[in-house]
Amino acid sequence: MTDAWRTIEAPVTHEIPKIKRSRFIADVAPVEDAEAARAHVEAVRKREHAARHVCWAYRLGEDGSVSRSSDDGEPSGSAGRPILQAIEGADVTHVVVAVTRYYGGVKLGVGGLVRAYGDAAAAGLAHADVKTIVPTRDVVVEVGYEQLGVIEALCAREGRERPAPTYGDRVTFVFSVPTAEAEGLAARVIEQSAGRATVTLGA
Repeated sequence: MTDAWRTIEAPVTHEIPKIKRSRFIADVAPVEDAEAARAHVEAVRKREHAARHVCWAYRLGEDGSVSRSSDDGEPSGSAGRPILQAIEGADVTHVVVAVTRYYGGVKLGVGGLVRAYGDAAAAGLAHADVKTIVPTRDVVVEVGYEQLGVIEALCAREGRERPAPTYGDRVTFVFSVPTAEAEGLAARVIEQSAGRATVTLGA
């Protein structure tokens, strides 16, 4: 499983300087899934209803393994793919980028379009604030009342905040830790409690 991944904080709209009188406007947004990505593109189309092209790409999955792009009538490979490459280059996922083009009357050629769409997408992404997401996993620990000191000592030793306990026949603590640390913490709790703690890992 991916230990951490990057996405953007909030939607951004950014227009680059005109290229041979054509305007290129990038709309960048964080999205949860393909449906949200398509909804973002449609919202841009509605706002920029006079534009000739709204080309787009999105990248999903914590490892960025799901992606799709569209040239929206531009020559094949001249728009959607460079937008997607800009997303990949920014090393972000769960992101959609729609680039609107208002044609300025001068043809750019396929190479010019590739550069323009790629540059617009990259500039939009550069103006977005990036955040890192660290996946977490719950480690549920049940101990007898006589073992409370073990949990206190473990938390103090590791500089870990002790979760609020739930009291019943035994005492339950739920540690939410980075996924990569979950199994190690579980093993240490079992070892330091001499096997008397019950530990369950969340999904």
